[in-house]
Amino acid sequence: MPLTPTGTRELLAKLGHQPKRFLGQNFLVDGNIVRKSLDLAGIKPGDTVVEVGPGLGTLTSALLETGAEVWAVEKDRQLHAHLTETLVPAHPRLHLMEGDAMDHPLAGFGMDCGRPRPQASGEVAAAPAPSFKIVANLPYAISTPWMDAVLSGPLPERLVLMLQLEAAQRYVAEPGTKLFGAISIFLQSAYAIEPGHRVPAACFHPRPDIESVLLNLVRLPEPYLFPPKTKALIRACFQQRRKQLGSILRGKLPPETAARWFARLEASGFSSHSRAEQVPVALWRDFAV
Repeated sequence: MPLTPTGTRELLAKLGHQPKRFLGQNFLVDGNIVRKSLDLAGIKPGDTVVEVGPGLGTLTSALLETGAEVWAVEKDRQLHAHLTETLVPAHPRLHLMEGDAMDHPLAGFGMDCGRPRPQASGEVAAAPAPSFKIVANLPYAISTPWMDAVLSGPLPERLVLMLQLEAAQRYVAEPGTKLFGAISIFLQSAYAIEPGHRVPAACFHPRPDIESVLLNLVRLPEPYLFPPKTKALIRACFQQRRKQLGSILRGKLPPETAARWFARLEASGFSSHSRAEQVPVALWRDFAV
């Protein structure tokens, strides 16, 4: 069972541990939210699940109780030691590593799997890898760069992520809105967004100043991964949101590539005078350097 707020405070005091804001250490203390995470992800015996920042092990324990195999990465040395002493000896299906999730976005799982392979079209196909899911209470400070790393493949079949509401809104934002950006394009080209769950601040200790949400993502039948050079240029377009695309991209694309893409825009009701946030995801998928 998840720790109550009182139990969490007592355990933290026993460990002599002060929650670190820069690591996003807000510990989940609501059992309903833990169960909701597992339900949304459809966790069943034999599943392979990646977890980022297991903290005190509340979600980790629940995942293990389903019969799943769990790969987890914890940056905090003290919490890693606590989990090593309390969870690892009793759970041979738990693979726990100490490290930074930005260096190990999949917690060490699939390190021997091939990386994405560029294709002639410019699309990047996800390399073959064992099926896996990600269920995590993601530290807010790394949510977008971590997601960008995951979207380099191999891709999990499903992600259920506890996120700051604002971050989740950027991921699911629609074209024509201020929150629509490069990460919206990269994520929505690979995943369908299914109903999630709002999570009040009272579900955590210490209580954060923001509202959270469980983001529920399911891999598309034919996910699209952008090549690194293309991703960099798309980011550059959104860093100058007020400028027209024709101005931003002048001289940055081969003439034939630019002519083809702008012709595609015009056929869809847009033009070189459009701004990046106006162009829908499907048209960005035609954009390749």
